[in-house]
Amino acid sequence: MNPARVLLVVLFLVGLSATIFNGADIYSRLLLLSLLIALVSWAMSYLGARGLALQRRTRTLKARVGDVFEEHFEILNRGRFITFWLEVLNESNLPGAAGSRVLTRIASGQTRSYTSRTWLTRRGRFDLGPTTLTTSDYFGLFQSARKFPAQESITVLPAIYDVTSFPYLPGLLSGGQVIRRKSMDVTPHASGVREYVPGDPLKRIHWPSTARRARMMVKEFEQDPQSEMWILLDVQSRVHAERKQDAPAPTPETWLFGRRPKFQLPPSSIEYAMSISASLAHYFARQNRAVGLVAAGRAYTVIQAERSERQESKILETLAFLSADGRMSIAALAAAQARQLPSGSGVVLITPTVYNDILNAVDDLLRRNLRPVVILLM
Repeated sequence: MNPARVLLVVLFLVGLSATIFNGADIYSRLLLLSLLIALVSWAMSYLGARGLALQRRTRTLKARVGDVFEEHFEILNRGRFITFWLEVLNESNLPGAAGSRVLTRIASGQTRSYTSRTWLTRRGRFDLGPTTLTTSDYFGLFQSARKFPAQESITVLPAIYDVTSFPYLPGLLSGGQVIRRKSMDVTPHASGVREYVPGDPLKRIHWPSTARRARMMVKEFEQDPQSEMWILLDVQSRVHAERKQDAPAPTPETWLFGRRPKFQLPPSSIEYAMSISASLAHYFARQNRAVGLVAAGRAYTVIQAERSERQESKILETLAFLSADGRMSIAALAAAQARQLPSGSGVVLITPTVYNDILNAVDDLLRRNLRPVVILLM
């Protein structure tokens, strides 16, 4: 028990009992003194906590597994009393979240700030808070706390490893030659211009040719010769496994000589599957290939194949929230999606399954003139 609080209780009991049985003025003053100390201490503790303000700032709200996340804490004492000690408790659900500190002697109107660093080891979305500030009075008799709710959240994307090569899955024509067949869709391969026909989208008007010829001209496009790349991710709960980590990941404060240790994915097959999917999506995006993603967790997720940096970001954000909670097998997933894929598309199946489902899935894709590649997790 707090010694100062024990002393105050003893002082109060002595003053109260002596006042009742003796009635001397000194004992009544002793009783009033103990009550006054308790009241003033409680008021100082309460007002001190109410006068604290907190601000948490960060440079980015998106990061990848394996990155070091930096966050800036700033505490302002707006009260009239000095804060002799202050405990900052970061209650974020971010694994290994740093930021909890004990600060001393914060004068009235003074601001105290520091930077915390957290090594990101899990993907997902995590709240940056709540944060609890705890302080006490000068005598340490009472403690008061003020909780600040989370204002922002960080999205942790899967880890991306550098893929230098991947089995080449050719498109409809070898050598990347342009198909001499007109396409109604806008593709990266413009073949020329023609006169405007009622019904043509205005975004396809070629204004320089229109100005030169004094009549409306629109751009024509040809089909894309490169095959689309589709990532079929197996998130069936019964085929994935996870082992509890032996020890928590070291924090940046404990790194030897400030050197970051080599990052290792958690011992979980679903985390390896997510990282492989993210790395392949990044690789195909750099190769300017149209890439899409299909997964059947609690919800059936389909991201249509496109080529752009925005497409890569969309896939990575989707992977950040997927978990191994699905019921559909990889064979059922491939059969359901194969009908929707263009002929000649490449299909990458990522799964840890050892059942015959994977063989059935490959046979079904081959019959539909698709080009499957299986990445089997051990």
